[in-house]
Amino acid sequence: MTENSLAITKFSDLANPTRFLALASRLIPWMAGITALCFIVGLYLSFTTEGDYQQGETVRIMYIHVPAAWLSMMGYTIMSLSAIGTLVWRHPLADVSAKAAAPLGAAFTLIALVTGSLWGKPMWGTWWVWDARLTSVFILFLMYLGLIALNRAMEDPSKAARLSAVLILVGFVNIPIIKFSVDWWNTLHQSASVLRLDGPAIDPEFLRPLLVMAIAFTMLFLTLHVMAIRNEIWRRRIAAQRRLAARLASREG
Repeated sequence: MTENSLAITKFSDLANPTRFLALASRLIPWMAGITALCFIVGLYLSFTTEGDYQQGETVRIMYIHVPAAWLSMMGYTIMSLSAIGTLVWRHPLADVSAKAAAPLGAAFTLIALVTGSLWGKPMWGTWWVWDARLTSVFILFLMYLGLIALNRAMEDPSKAARLSAVLILVGFVNIPIIKFSVDWWNTLHQSASVLRLDGPAIDPEFLRPLLVMAIAFTMLFLTLHVMAIRNEIWRRRIAAQRRLAARLASREG
């Protein structure tokens, strides 16, 4: 067996919920530990760096706002990949992954919106402006809420999975709009200063804690995502057992 086929086999093994649960039980403690360590280092660097000469101490909001904004888009990207897995490969856990990522993505999007408003007030003189970046992120938040409501409203999990997958892929067009909105339109929001082809434009003193906090938030997202998938698998198993028990009771009656 070649290395590629072996890797594909191991990946397909995770389609088995029982095997995924076993793997998750081993990974979650390590992921949680790495997350805590990254937050300790990141928060230490965030509070020991000097304030910006223009923004003062408000620049520290960046260490929460920017990672949350990144994760708001990463969460929807994970959902989009999961949607492809649902529609194309019929992966049993793809729908579970998308459903588990939606509340996390909504939470980080809300954090990005709130911290952005707190940062924008002293910088722009206003809590909110309907420019391209802020509006597209707000639309992303509404999309998350809509998908969560859809999954909870439909009783048939398979129909909800297919419909959600289609809507997720349609909504993915908003992600590049968020990313490039500051380049395509004239907005108050500053252009990209970290992920740039010619290198970061931010001072290394601020870049180091920002990157560490980004790793910490990413690890937090992944840890919570794995935990949410595990909980969803358990929830579906309990629901299946209850339906089976109800059918057996109705036959006996």
